[in-house]
Amino acid sequence: MSGLVKISPLSQENYYTQELSKHYQSVSQFKNFMECEARTMAELSGEFTRESTTAMLIGSYVDAWFEGTLEAFKAEHPEIFLKNGGLKADFVQAETIIQRISADANFMQYMSGEKQVIFTGTIENVPFKGKLDSYHAGRCIVDLKVMRDFEPVWKHGRKQHFIEAWGYDIQGAVYQELVYQKTGEKLPFIICAVTKEKVPDLEIMEIPQERLDECLALVIEKAPDFQKIKTGEVMPERCGKCDFCKATKKLSGVIDYRKLMPDLYKSMNQNQNPDQNQPVSVAEIVDIPEIPEFSEIPEKKHKKHKKHKKSKKRRKIVIKI
Repeated sequence: MSGLVKISPLSQENYYTQELSKHYQSVSQFKNFMECEARTMAELSGEFTRESTTAMLIGSYVDAWFEGTLEAFKAEHPEIFLKNGGLKADFVQAETIIQRISADANFMQYMSGEKQVIFTGTIENVPFKGKLDSYHAGRCIVDLKVMRDFEPVWKHGRKQHFIEAWGYDIQGAVYQELVYQKTGEKLPFIICAVTKEKVPDLEIMEIPQERLDECLALVIEKAPDFQKIKTGEVMPERCGKCDFCKATKKLSGVIDYRKLMPDLYKSMNQNQNPDQNQPVSVAEIVDIPEIPEFSEIPEKKHKKHKKHKKSKKRRKIVIKI
């Protein structure tokens, strides 16, 4: 038994610690693995850290207000203030968002449940954790989203509903499953969303059960694979597009320029390839020759040419009148 690692109980204080992130999968970690396995592992090891963006801080500002921890949030983030002590423009807008939310009784009712409730469980023998924004025991699970707008999101080469583009449906599936394992109740998953627009828009949305079931099936399929990466059984793959992959990229030689953007050739092969969601290999469109390594490129020796004396004979210019 001495070989077992003792895991600290989850709490509000240690929920985001590296130790517990290594032990548990979470929705955000699962989505990160879906985007880039190598970057996710680098984050878990402390090798790579993504900087907080203003957009993320605005969402956290509104979250903190709902949790009743806004003053602590302000103390932890002095970068949101101007030199004169006032809030920067983006966070003045966050206050506008809070005022708009406060004026809507339905929105506030859904967000009035128990705050930041932690649930844990296992999915396909993989330990998962989740923290619920607003938990109405026996009634519903509610999550707050502060978004740019309610327009479709262009992702993976196509327009998607923002719920699916940002994986909020996956979040709902995991949260519902964790609550079900603890209570035996399969509760509806509700999203209370507000936009960061000059005039904030509001909406309360439910993700249908059939969509939650589809997303849970995806988690059941993928989570064990990601766990094998976390335990070192499988090497993580690089996406080649994220900041981590670009920062650690090592060139191995010369490539044909067409290989840099294979999806550009997708439209050329639409008639031959009915599955429009699958990118087409450039090699299926054009014949790309192998590029030799630098050491394989022969050095060209230039022959010495005899110097020709320049003729001093001038050309005649004839002007016809």
